[in-house]
Amino acid sequence: MALKFDENGLIPAIVQDYRTGQVLTLAYMNEESLAISIAERRTCFWSRSRGRLWRKGEESGNIQHIVSITADCDEDALVVQVDKEGPACHTGEESCFFRPLFVDEAVQKFSYQGLYELLQGRMEQPQQGSYTSYLFEKGLDKILKKIGEESTEVIIAAKAEDKAETVYEIADLCYHVMVLMVYAGITMEEISTELGRRHIIDHKVKQEKMQ
Repeated sequence: MALKFDENGLIPAIVQDYRTGQVLTLAYMNEESLAISIAERRTCFWSRSRGRLWRKGEESGNIQHIVSITADCDEDALVVQVDKEGPACHTGEESCFFRPLFVDEAVQKFSYQGLYELLQGRMEQPQQGSYTSYLFEKGLDKILKKIGEESTEVIIAAKAEDKAETVYEIADLCYHVMVLMVYAGITMEEISTELGRRHIIDHKVKQEKMQ
Protein backbone atom coordinates (compact mmCIF):
# COMPACT_ATOMS: atom_id res chain seq x y z
CA MET A 1 0.00 0.00 0.00
CA ALA A 2 1.37 3.42 -1.00
CA LEU A 3 0.12 5.97 1.51
CA LYS A 4 -0.28 9.55 0.33
CA PHE A 5 1.51 12.03 2.57
CA ASP A 6 0.87 15.76 2.07
CA GLU A 7 3.37 18.36 0.87
CA ASN A 8 4.86 18.47 4.38
CA GLY A 9 5.28 14.72 4.48
CA LEU A 10 2.39 14.26 6.91
CA ILE A 11 -0.75 12.15 7.03
CA PRO A 12 -3.66 12.78 9.46
CA ALA A 13 -4.22 10.06 12.05
CA ILE A 14 -7.58 9.85 13.80
CA VAL A 15 -7.01 8.11 17.13
CA GLN A 16 -9.93 6.08 18.45
CA ASP A 17 -10.53 4.11 21.66
CA TYR A 18 -10.92 0.55 20.41
CA ARG A 19 -13.12 -0.40 23.38
CA THR A 20 -15.71 2.37 23.14
CA GLY A 21 -15.23 3.71 19.61
CA GLN A 22 -14.77 7.21 21.05
CA VAL A 23 -12.64 9.52 18.90
CA LEU A 24 -9.75 10.62 21.12
CA THR A 25 -7.72 13.02 19.02
CA LEU A 26 -6.56 14.05 15.56
CA ALA A 27 -2.79 13.99 15.15
CA TYR A 28 -0.29 13.70 12.30
CA MET A 29 2.31 11.13 11.35
CA ASN A 30 5.17 11.12 8.89
CA GLU A 31 6.79 8.01 7.47
CA GLU A 32 9.24 7.76 10.36
CA SER A 33 6.68 8.19 13.14
CA LEU A 34 4.36 5.67 11.46
CA ALA A 35 7.20 3.15 11.27
CA ILE A 36 8.03 3.76 14.94
CA SER A 37 4.37 3.40 15.89
CA ILE A 38 4.13 0.03 14.18
CA ALA A 39 7.47 -1.20 15.55
CA GLU A 40 6.77 -0.11 19.14
CA ARG A 41 2.99 -0.70 19.01
CA ARG A 42 2.35 2.65 20.66
CA THR A 43 1.43 5.96 19.06
CA CYS A 44 4.24 8.17 17.85
CA PHE A 45 3.37 11.35 15.98
CA TRP A 46 5.06 14.23 14.24
CA SER A 47 4.36 17.19 16.50
CA ARG A 48 3.86 20.30 14.39
CA SER A 49 4.14 22.56 17.45
CA ARG A 50 7.32 20.90 18.71
CA GLY A 51 8.77 20.32 15.26
CA ARG A 52 9.89 16.81 16.18
CA LEU A 53 8.82 13.23 16.73
CA TRP A 54 6.61 12.84 19.80
CA ARG A 55 5.57 9.62 21.50
CA LYS A 56 2.19 10.05 23.16
CA GLY A 57 2.65 9.84 26.93
CA GLU A 58 6.38 10.62 26.98
CA GLU A 59 5.71 13.43 29.47
CA SER A 60 2.32 12.50 30.95
CA GLY A 61 2.61 8.72 31.00
CA ASN A 62 -0.71 8.47 29.13
CA ILE A 63 0.53 5.93 26.61
CA GLN A 64 -1.64 4.68 23.74
CA HIS A 65 -1.05 1.04 22.82
CA ILE A 66 -1.93 0.41 19.18
CA VAL A 67 -4.51 -2.26 18.37
CA SER A 68 -4.87 -1.52 14.65
CA ILE A 69 -4.08 1.05 11.96
CA THR A 70 -6.39 1.37 8.95
CA ALA A 71 -6.06 3.61 5.89
CA ASP A 72 -9.07 5.20 4.20
CA CYS A 73 -10.13 4.51 0.61
CA ASP A 74 -7.93 7.32 -0.76
CA GLU A 75 -4.97 6.19 1.36
CA ASP A 76 -4.44 9.75 2.64
CA ALA A 77 -5.77 9.39 6.20
CA LEU A 78 -5.45 6.84 9.00
CA VAL A 79 -7.63 5.54 11.81
CA VAL A 80 -5.54 4.31 14.73
CA GLN A 81 -7.40 2.22 17.29
CA VAL A 82 -5.71 2.18 20.68
CA ASP A 83 -5.89 0.78 24.18
CA LYS A 84 -5.10 3.89 26.19
CA GLU A 85 -3.54 4.47 29.58
CA GLY A 86 -5.11 7.63 30.95
CA PRO A 87 -6.71 10.64 29.24
CA ALA A 88 -5.93 11.45 25.62
CA CYS A 89 -6.19 15.23 26.02
CA HIS A 90 -3.62 17.48 27.69
CA THR A 91 -6.51 19.13 29.56
CA GLY A 92 -7.21 15.90 31.43
CA GLU A 93 -10.32 15.09 29.38
CA GLU A 94 -10.63 11.55 28.04
CA SER A 95 -10.93 12.90 24.50
CA CYS A 96 -9.75 16.10 22.84
CA PHE A 97 -13.27 16.41 21.42
CA PHE A 98 -15.35 17.62 24.35
CA ARG A 99 -16.72 20.99 23.19
CA PRO A 100 -20.06 20.37 21.43
CA LEU A 101 -21.10 22.93 18.82
CA PHE A 102 -24.44 21.34 17.99
CA VAL A 103 -26.43 18.44 19.46
CA ASP A 104 -29.79 17.27 18.13
CA GLU A 105 -31.64 16.58 21.38
CA ALA A 106 -34.13 14.39 19.50
CA VAL A 107 -31.42 11.98 18.38
CA GLN A 108 -29.29 11.17 21.39
CA LYS A 109 -27.18 8.03 21.00
CA PHE A 110 -27.13 5.89 24.11
CA SER A 111 -23.78 4.71 25.45
CA TYR A 112 -22.87 2.78 28.57
CA GLN A 113 -20.07 5.27 29.21
CA GLY A 114 -22.54 8.14 29.00
CA LEU A 115 -24.84 6.44 31.50
CA TYR A 116 -21.88 5.69 33.76
CA GLU A 117 -20.86 9.35 33.78
CA LEU A 118 -24.44 10.39 34.54
CA LEU A 119 -24.52 8.00 37.50
CA GLN A 120 -21.18 9.38 38.71
CA GLY A 121 -22.68 12.86 38.62
CA ARG A 122 -25.66 11.74 40.70
CA MET A 123 -23.31 10.30 43.32
CA GLU A 124 -20.91 13.25 43.44
CA GLN A 125 -23.63 15.90 43.24
CA PRO A 126 -26.86 14.38 44.64
CA GLN A 127 -30.09 15.79 43.24
CA GLN A 128 -33.33 16.10 45.15
CA GLY A 129 -35.89 13.59 43.87
CA SER A 130 -33.33 11.55 41.92
CA TYR A 131 -33.78 7.78 42.36
CA THR A 132 -30.11 7.26 41.57
CA SER A 133 -29.01 9.73 44.25
CA TYR A 134 -31.40 7.96 46.64
CA LEU A 135 -29.67 4.63 46.02
CA PHE A 136 -26.24 6.13 46.67
CA GLU A 137 -27.54 7.78 49.83
CA LYS A 138 -28.92 4.48 51.15
CA GLY A 139 -25.64 2.73 50.43
CA LEU A 140 -24.34 -0.70 49.49
CA ASP A 141 -26.98 -2.89 51.15
CA LYS A 142 -29.82 -1.09 49.34
CA ILE A 143 -28.03 -1.30 45.99
CA LEU A 144 -27.33 -5.02 46.45
CA LYS A 145 -30.94 -5.66 47.47
CA LYS A 146 -32.16 -4.01 44.25
CA ILE A 147 -29.74 -6.09 42.17
CA GLY A 148 -31.12 -9.23 43.79
CA GLU A 149 -34.71 -8.15 43.10
CA GLU A 150 -34.00 -7.25 39.49
CA SER A 151 -32.15 -10.54 38.92
CA THR A 152 -35.26 -12.38 40.10
CA GLU A 153 -37.44 -10.32 37.76
CA VAL A 154 -35.19 -11.24 34.83
CA ILE A 155 -35.52 -14.94 35.67
CA ILE A 156 -39.32 -14.74 35.96
CA ALA A 157 -39.67 -12.89 32.64
CA ALA A 158 -37.27 -15.24 30.84
CA LYS A 159 -39.02 -18.33 32.24
CA ALA A 160 -42.32 -16.96 30.92
CA GLU A 161 -40.64 -16.57 27.51
CA ASP A 162 -41.82 -12.96 27.39
CA LYS A 163 -39.13 -11.29 25.29
CA ALA A 164 -40.31 -7.68 25.73
CA GLU A 165 -40.56 -8.06 29.51
CA THR A 166 -37.19 -9.83 29.64
CA VAL A 167 -35.55 -6.96 27.75
CA TYR A 168 -37.17 -4.48 30.14
CA GLU A 169 -35.99 -6.35 33.23
CA ILE A 170 -32.46 -6.88 31.87
CA ALA A 171 -32.25 -3.12 31.31
CA ASP A 172 -33.29 -2.58 34.94
CA LEU A 173 -30.66 -5.06 36.09
CA CYS A 174 -27.93 -3.43 33.98
CA TYR A 175 -28.79 -0.04 35.43
CA HIS A 176 -28.57 -1.24 39.03
CA VAL A 177 -25.32 -3.14 38.35
CA MET A 178 -23.85 0.07 36.96
CA VAL A 179 -24.95 1.92 40.10
CA LEU A 180 -22.97 -0.67 42.05
CA MET A 181 -19.98 -0.18 39.77
CA VAL A 182 -19.97 3.57 40.37
CA TYR A 183 -20.42 3.06 44.12
CA ALA A 184 -17.52 0.56 44.22
CA GLY A 185 -15.28 2.61 41.91
CA ILE A 186 -15.29 -0.02 39.16
CA THR A 187 -14.88 1.51 35.69
CA MET A 188 -16.34 0.44 32.35
CA GLU A 189 -12.78 -0.04 31.12
CA GLU A 190 -12.05 -2.58 33.86
CA ILE A 191 -15.12 -4.62 32.89
CA SER A 192 -14.21 -4.39 29.19
CA THR A 193 -10.68 -5.58 29.97
CA GLU A 194 -11.98 -8.56 31.93
CA LEU A 195 -14.46 -9.50 29.19
CA GLY A 196 -11.72 -9.14 26.58
CA ARG A 197 -9.45 -11.43 28.61
CA ARG A 198 -12.19 -14.06 28.76
CA HIS A 199 -12.80 -13.76 25.02
CA ILE A 200 -9.13 -14.51 24.35
CA ILE A 201 -9.23 -17.53 26.69
CA ASP A 202 -12.45 -18.79 25.08
CA HIS A 203 -10.95 -18.39 21.61
CA LYS A 204 -7.90 -20.43 22.62
CA VAL A 205 -10.10 -23.17 24.10
CA LYS A 206 -12.10 -23.38 20.87
CA GLN A 207 -8.90 -23.66 18.84
CA GLU A 208 -7.62 -26.45 21.09
CA LYS A 209 -10.88 -28.39 20.71
CA MET A 210 -10.66 -28.10 16.92
CA GLN A 211 -7.16 -29.55 16.82
